[in-house]
Amino acid sequence: MRRAIALPLLASLLLLGACREAKVTSYRAPKDKTDELPPAMSAGSSTNAPTLPGAAANRPDMAATAVPTASGADLTWSAPERWKPKPPAAMRKGSYAVSGAEGAEADLSITAFPGDVGGELANVNRWRGQIQLPPLNQGDLATATTRLTANGLEFVVVDFVSPSANKPTRILGAMVPYQGATWFFKLTGPDALVAAAKPEFLAFLQTVRPPAP
Repeated sequence: MRRAIALPLLASLLLLGACREAKVTSYRAPKDKTDELPPAMSAGSSTNAPTLPGAAANRPDMAATAVPTASGADLTWSAPERWKPKPPAAMRKGSYAVSGAEGAEADLSITAFPGDVGGELANVNRWRGQIQLPPLNQGDLATATTRLTANGLEFVVVDFVSPSANKPTRILGAMVPYQGATWFFKLTGPDALVAAAKPEFLAFLQTVRPPAP
């Protein structure tokens, strides 16, 4: 009788042990931040633009990322004499330091990327996000931008100031399509300095032109 009871009990213990050994611990792997797309490449944006790492949204002009720069013929320009050329930087076609009073300095960057990089609205909102401004909607775009035509190129120009009451930052930006790519000209720095340099910036855009045939 005891033997008859012991056999089922032993079988149950063996089965329970096997189940415990077969148990698998699962977990959710953290999402790689490089899988996240910046605002300029969010759902619904143009498929002509490259896939950009998420970190690019927080880096001015997407520097130091794996985004390819535009190939082909480059635009040319003439910078104001007082703008000091800076050493070559990753992803930039050109860089200048624009100095002001009391050691203040603004950064002029020139970049170019294949396609429309998400379109006008997405790129405007990327710049706004860099100085903590809320995004615009499509209906706001016309009043937030101006158009400038020079040397056969049509620029979209913006002028934004950060909401910071302490040390506001200003962005003067211009984008222009050229031969299947989009070129970006952006002056970033202290509000007063960039505002004072605006006439120079607009005059500088008038010098941008395609290379001579």
